[in-house]
Amino acid sequence: MTELVKVRKISTQIEEVYHEGGPTRDAPILRGSIVAVIENPYAGAYVEDIKPLMEALKPLGLKLATQLIEALGNDPKAITSYGKGAIVGEDGEMEHGATWHVAGGYAMREALGQALAIVPSSKKVGGMGAKLEIPISHKDASYVRSHFDAMEVGLPDSPRRSEILFALVMTTGGRVHARLGGLAADEISKFDGLR
Repeated sequence: MTELVKVRKISTQIEEVYHEGGPTRDAPILRGSIVAVIENPYAGAYVEDIKPLMEALKPLGLKLATQLIEALGNDPKAITSYGKGAIVGEDGEMEHGATWHVAGGYAMREALGQALAIVPSSKKVGGMGAKLEIPISHKDASYVRSHFDAMEVGLPDSPRRSEILFALVMTTGGRVHARLGGLAADEISKFDGLR
């Protein structure tokens, strides 16, 4: 990557969801997460200009987005929803996690080809082994109710005090037994990122 982005590890997790007590699907909905743990170059001190990290993270964002798409079957058109997040180790600050907004979000949009909706996000400062719930929504229309969801990410040994864990999540469908109405994915018409 760059001297600002020193990766310790990358981890990918894929779930195949067939049912949650209701009818079993023939083909599962895939839910995937990928996380990268990097050294936090700003840990331990207040640094006014942290934009260089935001810029330096862009290649990592694209690498993670591409790897996650591959792990989910290598078909960008099959991905229907996404989210992103960060856990900052204890010697960092929340704003260090916000450097992922551009690098993670824009990378997924680029890798997917079409992705019109805002990428939902969460971040926090946490100790080693901390978990993060990342909100998920449809990639083209935020109001598609069947795709309102979340995925938990985290690693037992991360983030260490002077690290940041950056995460991306994607799925190939909404909740497996979604049946509460609202805008359906096949009814997206405005292509404005909302409806």
